Amino acid sequence: MVAIALAIGTRQVYLSLFLGIACGTTILAGGDPLAGLAAALEACVHVFADAGNTRVVLFSAMIGALIVFTQHSGGVAGFVDWISQRRLVTTPRRARVMAWSIGVVVFVESSITSLVTGAVCRPLFDRLGVSREKLAYLCDATAAPVCILIPLNAWGATVTGLLANEGVDDPVSALVSSMPWNFYPLLTLVFAFVVVAWMGRDFGPMRRAEQRVRETGELLSRGAEPVIAAEVSEIAPAEGAPRRARTFLVPVLVMVAMMPIGLALTATPTSPYGSGSTAVLWAVVAGTVVAALMSAMQRTIGLKQATDLFFKGTGGLMPLAVLMVLAFAIGDVTKALGTGKFVAHLAAGGLPAALAPALLFLVACGIAFATGTSWGTFAIMLPIGVPMAAALGIPVPLAVGAVLGGGVFGDHCSPISDTTIIASLAAGTDHIDHVRTQLPYALTVAAVSVVGYLVAGVAIAG
Repeated sequence: MVAIALAIGTRQVYLSLFLGIACGTTILAGGDPLAGLAAALEACVHVFADAGNTRVVLFSAMIGALIVFTQHSGGVAGFVDWISQRRLVTTPRRARVMAWSIGVVVFVESSITSLVTGAVCRPLFDRLGVSREKLAYLCDATAAPVCILIPLNAWGATVTGLLANEGVDDPVSALVSSMPWNFYPLLTLVFAFVVVAWMGRDFGPMRRAEQRVRETGELLSRGAEPVIAAEVSEIAPAEGAPRRARTFLVPVLVMVAMMPIGLALTATPTSPYGSGSTAVLWAVVAGTVVAALMSAMQRTIGLKQATDLFFKGTGGLMPLAVLMVLAFAIGDVTKALGTGKFVAHLAAGGLPAALAPALLFLVACGIAFATGTSWGTFAIMLPIGVPMAAALGIPVPLAVGAVLGGGVFGDHCSPISDTTIIASLAAGTDHIDHVRTQLPYALTVAAVSVVGYLVAGVAIAG
């Protein structure tokens, strides 16, 4: 809570996260602040003991190289020209709908969803005067919410594995049956399309962001610090570089195509859908290599310049890599403290059946928002929600849907969630600006979801 409050209040997200880690490690050290500070540093180092965390940090930095190559080769400029000449996206509404559509279609992995949506749509949003905060929201709202509703990915494999551990006879059927009860992701997709993409209705900080772009043309708020450096996001095409859309589209398509291939190649009997972090890393590497080769083929770069551009791109995203390390570290600390299990068991005692679905959703929301992980929330709450459903006589799919929806809420809008951070990267916006502008939208959908679970609980208990 210290980390989240300081990050939103001061906008100094790096310092806020580290102080949050230090608070946790100080508690673990019995209240000794010096031992807690030393343990906080070790917690950051320990992040790299997990291969999955290391892969996420690597691809978070390497995506900068892909961005630099596609811009330096004239690919991004060529793509914008190609769209303009065919008048495919000529209005802000079309740009917003395109962002939503890409996010829904590319469902294999939440990080790839956001990265592809941002890469394709950011130049269009900038040209048509739509705020980067709104693009970040659309990237985020079509990442985790879409992935949890598609069982054919690593999200589905994780949930079915957890359900199997709870003795559910047919976990795949249970997951599919829970989808109609998974109100938050379903309503988020509807809200993002109807209210944000199609109607363009804004309220709260998002409205002020849109007014800023329309009235002043400023793509970022004053004092904003995008997680991607300007020398990466705003690099100009090389002199004499042909402006060809395929120089941008082919690397992006290679990255998307490599994702399911990577999942298939890393599949094991215990993880039938493969390793998501490995597949994303392979996809980013493949896209970057193809972008570099295409630039070399049109003679805009040589080997030395390619190396320089690669390090320029990855260096420009070092702030993001540091942010990911801190986010993983604070997640590890909250796990060591037992935060999620404590909150879950505290809320589970003496629960009326009619209130169970709504309370399961709210507790999952709180845990996921505080810890920044939906998968960790699933691991904590499903072992509580499934037996609770059986004991109270409510349908297991309803309880599962409530837990999954709450976990996705936290993953969607927590400032320490890796999904939220990557959405900020994809849109090229300040991370705290993204959190502030999307939080009222997420809370609106969450409030409607709570009402839905209350109605469902009363109807079933009655």
